Amino acid sequence: MLRRPVSTSVRLLHNPCLPWLTSATLLFSDVLMLGLASAATIWVRWLLPGSLPLELYAALWPGLVVFAAIYGLVGLYRVGLTPVEELRLLSYTSSALFLVFGATTFLFKGGELYSRSVFLVVWLLSLLLVPLGRALVRQLFAAKPWWGEAVVIFGAGATQCQVVRTLQSQPGLGFKPIAMLDDDPSRHGTACAGVPVAGGMDLAPAVARQLGVRYAVVAMPGVPRGELLKLLEQQERVFPHLLLIPDLLGFSSLWISPRDLGGMLALELRQQLLLPGPRLLKRLMDLGLVALAALPLALLTAVIALLIRLETKGPVFYGHPRIGQGGRVFRAWKFRSMVPDADRVLAQHLAQHPELREEWEQNHKLRNDPRVTRVGRFLRRTSLDELPQLWNVLKGEMSLVGPRPIVQEEVGRYSQELSLYLKVRPGLSGMWQVSGRNDTSYAQRVALDAYYVRNWSVWLDLYILARTTLAVLSKNGAY
Repeated sequence: MLRRPVSTSVRLLHNPCLPWLTSATLLFSDVLMLGLASAATIWVRWLLPGSLPLELYAALWPGLVVFAAIYGLVGLYRVGLTPVEELRLLSYTSSALFLVFGATTFLFKGGELYSRSVFLVVWLLSLLLVPLGRALVRQLFAAKPWWGEAVVIFGAGATQCQVVRTLQSQPGLGFKPIAMLDDDPSRHGTACAGVPVAGGMDLAPAVARQLGVRYAVVAMPGVPRGELLKLLEQQERVFPHLLLIPDLLGFSSLWISPRDLGGMLALELRQQLLLPGPRLLKRLMDLGLVALAALPLALLTAVIALLIRLETKGPVFYGHPRIGQGGRVFRAWKFRSMVPDADRVLAQHLAQHPELREEWEQNHKLRNDPRVTRVGRFLRRTSLDELPQLWNVLKGEMSLVGPRPIVQEEVGRYSQELSLYLKVRPGLSGMWQVSGRNDTSYAQRVALDAYYVRNWSVWLDLYILARTTLAVLSKNGAY
């Protein structure tokens, strides 16, 4: 009796995803970037004085196949990897492979003929180019219909719709919802964000078989434990990959690990903020990166200071009280980007344009701020006005990456998230800067700051620093 309606419903669905093509594209990118890192390093070394036996290095090309194979074994060609998790896994795997590859080569292939500096530079370049290649691939292809894996969502309520929208907003993850299955007949035929409610959950075997769907998401927080276990037992025989989203919204999501406690499932939440090792590493990374860029940044600071003084009189730098780690107040430094009598100009402008007062009270920013000078407008567009905050980083008042530094008037708007904010140093860059900057609402900024603190790690910092460069160059949301 069920065969006809089930088959009819399935024929109305479509699975455009080609997982093999997604994996092949990432594999091609990895091999290309590894080859580029190797070829560029060897070519530059060949141009320098001293002999370099090119034929010996050419004989190492099978190493590219080995790298791609190991990447596959550790799961780097599966869908669902977050950029941060992917960066961590790539760095660990590549470093281990270079260590083994280099040791084996020098032990058994006449190590005195090889340049150790070549291996070192190729390793460092691969740590940069391979993630960059994957980011470019996702930028080009993640929105294509064939990218990723088709996913079925169980349920069609508000929580399930949130799952659909989240997956659609992050196409780089590779999960493409194609149908929602719900046993409530009143929802059949409706849709959420373009994804149809195709029918009841008894449709799942036909969807998996006829459309080749391998992934399903179960996000049903209101279902009793017994019913949920029964559903999972039924569907784990249908879908090779069954993703269960627990009712833990707002908890840490990047560094959570399943544990077995005598047959009971436990989720370990690693409190990175309480571990001295990662905190020390974060501080050393701040100091090291600032030290590496000290000379060019000093020259840039001198040029900007001269341009500011040529346009308007007044101080070059502007310090504003901000709330830091533990609630301590510090002065965050910026290049002055406004006219000297900024308060008077603002009050006069708001009096003349009362319709802008709501925008000011909501965000403490104006898209077309009359106080900003011409040089200041350029500095804000490029985020160079925040360059003096590197002094705050050196003093330990700020970090290169962290929550957006807030003023006393904003404390009340953080509500229960304030305790999270106070756990870490505010940052020169952060989640909100790489997620639209001023185009995000205030509530979104608070949520992004909370996400950063809960999921904080050095890998997340590295990801944000890489994205910061792209955000600054694009100038999206900057004013």
